[in-house]
Amino acid sequence: MNSALQSYSVIFRFIPALVFAVVGGLASAYLTPLESVNVADQLAGFPDSHAAAHNLRPIVLSIICFIPTLGALYYGLCRSLDQYLIRQFLGAFCLCLSSLFAIWFISDLTGKVGDFRESNQALEIATQYYLASLPKVFVEFAPFGLLLALLLCLGKLSQGQEIVSMIQTGRGVPRLIFPFIIMGLLVSLICLGFNYRWAPWSESYREGLIEKAKEGEASQARNVVYYEKDHRRLWWIGSFPDNYHKGAPLQQIIVRTFDEEGKPTLRLEAESAEWNRETTDWTFRGVNVLHLDETLDTDRSQLMPRYELNLPDVLVYQDWPETPWQLIKPGLTADSLGIPGLYSWLLANDDLQWGNKRGFLTQWHYRWAQPGICLAIVLLAAPLGIVFSRRGTAGGIALAIFLSAGIMFSSTVFLALGESGYLHPALAAWGTNIVATSIALILIQRRLVGRPIYQTLRKFLPSSILPV
Repeated sequence: MNSALQSYSVIFRFIPALVFAVVGGLASAYLTPLESVNVADQLAGFPDSHAAAHNLRPIVLSIICFIPTLGALYYGLCRSLDQYLIRQFLGAFCLCLSSLFAIWFISDLTGKVGDFRESNQALEIATQYYLASLPKVFVEFAPFGLLLALLLCLGKLSQGQEIVSMIQTGRGVPRLIFPFIIMGLLVSLICLGFNYRWAPWSESYREGLIEKAKEGEASQARNVVYYEKDHRRLWWIGSFPDNYHKGAPLQQIIVRTFDEEGKPTLRLEAESAEWNRETTDWTFRGVNVLHLDETLDTDRSQLMPRYELNLPDVLVYQDWPETPWQLIKPGLTADSLGIPGLYSWLLANDDLQWGNKRGFLTQWHYRWAQPGICLAIVLLAAPLGIVFSRRGTAGGIALAIFLSAGIMFSSTVFLALGESGYLHPALAAWGTNIVATSIALILIQRRLVGRPIYQTLRKFLPSSILPV
């Protein structure tokens, strides 16, 4: 009888892992093929893209789907006390994260509802907008959600003297906060997966949706300049449609060509330009062509620009190797590119001098570093949330919020210093993590030796920001 109950108890512990595995498998089966199609489009249009980095996108997306399963599996392997701590933390984390999302959603919808109403597809665009926002919002709010959840969870346990009781069973502070570190690590992995592609991409995609709602058509970039050095053609594109990769025409085109000495030879203006993916032909509509190398006399002493007359309504060029993906690349910003896009950009523009490489390199390092802030926040909040004295948790909560706000602000400062060249891009991206982890380890060490964290930090902080 006892063995049967034990077997049932073991099976019951792993039911959440089984449920998450099934849900993750279904999500992976639906999302991975779609991402594989997007990768194929990317590699077809960007021949200079790093194929290996982009081919990892479906794999990374599939891994994200199964990270909750890893958490549930860890929960099943834990002892009862650790499971209790995890349940308390997850309840607080879901509550805090959903509250932050609700506040953001209400605030954002209030500002965007007027834009959505200008479209005859308001509900569809709004749904796409907020679904695309989920990766970006999760990455931005996860550190704050972890902070508030740990303070709420540990504060509740401290006030009920449960922390003291757990320590009296022989558990030290490191062993006590270990389950929280694992949860923070899993949240960091989710943020890292989203940072690989989908969180940066969502920003430009959302801007395109708002533009579509207001103007009827979305664009991914505007006023883009591209120079094709092999054939000496300079492109200026007024607007890139959001679905340019599906054949939508580019708008407001100007193409200038130059001779070997760098003198202009031709200027082509067009209302739109379409690229045929099968034949690689460029089709221009609403065209004006101005020849800049015509002369008035035989000795070529005086140039006389001449407009080409009797042009057809549709002008086709069959030998231009440029693709829309190549043309749009200079118009993309570092903030809108994931790890594969940034890496491909850095490789393709390694020998160019006009590009802001520092900004792109800093953002590339930051894609890897930013998820680590979640783990640093856990290490920072844990010793401040654990209280043994009767003073209560108000001081620890105030200090944790103040330090976390300072850490978030420092990340903006570090990135600005890296993009402007005052710091090495790697140091600028990882600087916040180094500072936060150093402070967290000091706080944990003082908690281990029993020294008062609150009184120590009070010596270095203005009294106006601390509770009495």
